Amino acid sequence: MSELRWNPLLRTWTMVASNRQQRPLMPKDWCPFCPGSGKVPEDYDVYCYNNDFPALTLNPDEPDIEGSELYKVAKNYGKCEVILYSPEHNKTLPSLSVEHIIKLINLWTERFRELSKDDKIKYIFEFENRGEEVGVTMPHPHGQLYAYSFLPLKIKTELDSCKDYYNEKRRCMICDMNREEKEFKKRIIAENDSFISYIPFFTDYPYGVFIVSKSHKGNFTEFDEKEKEDLAMMLKGVTSAFDKLFDRLFPYMMCIHQTPVNCKEYEDSKDYYHFHIEFYPPLRDKNKIKFYASSEMGAWAACNPLSVEETAKLLRDVYER
Repeated sequence: MSELRWNPLLRTWTMVASNRQQRPLMPKDWCPFCPGSGKVPEDYDVYCYNNDFPALTLNPDEPDIEGSELYKVAKNYGKCEVILYSPEHNKTLPSLSVEHIIKLINLWTERFRELSKDDKIKYIFEFENRGEEVGVTMPHPHGQLYAYSFLPLKIKTELDSCKDYYNEKRRCMICDMNREEKEFKKRIIAENDSFISYIPFFTDYPYGVFIVSKSHKGNFTEFDEKEKEDLAMMLKGVTSAFDKLFDRLFPYMMCIHQTPVNCKEYEDSKDYYHFHIEFYPPLRDKNKIKFYASSEMGAWAACNPLSVEETAKLLRDVYER
């Protein structure tokens, strides 16, 4: 059973993908993403791998259930890909060289450009889940890409907020966030010519870093070579600081937010939306989890257990060392 089901309460689609229950437990002495597995090339630096158990597909079947006026159903059209960061099984993003991370950024860019050619695709979401605390069972360094045939609710909410702000003030909200964080200074982690990282005023995770383009650009395809190098340096620096903070592999969800594609409602989003990366790291201390529990999930009423002015100082000190 694989389909999209409409949630009329939240006005968004839920992906149903029961085929993902068929994912096997991988033997400890074998990895499909390592050279020699027969699943990937014998020699690669970074590699795009079609997800074996996708929630979205370019050749969807008809929904298994009939919808109604209230409970609509649709085909689960889209694409799910795995982005392999390295052929080395025990590497992590911060252990890669800047030159290697640039290759990863180029692959993200190429996939964004290629998938955006499909008029049915509305949003391309590149992300990484890292660590057992966020459900990762495959330690080989990798991220994922979902190309949706609809606009995910959180992205739509961000777009609507930025659009309203722009219509009122004629300025980009995220540009103004950068400006305010720079003026306040205490939440900034690092900065280079093209990117700035900070734990924003409002984040619900103690170490919820944003990496934001300093230029008003919407997606990977707009970056020049200098910007890609600066982004690679920032990604390496921030994720290295995460690992050094508690002297352990630091779990996180890394979510890359970019302008939508083939979306008439937001065809002017380049005017008011702005490339940024959001991290959701579940740790609040070395071995303490900040859980997303009833208030957060059931009411969308977030609660941060720590002051981000304090956590930013801790992470910044580690980054600078």
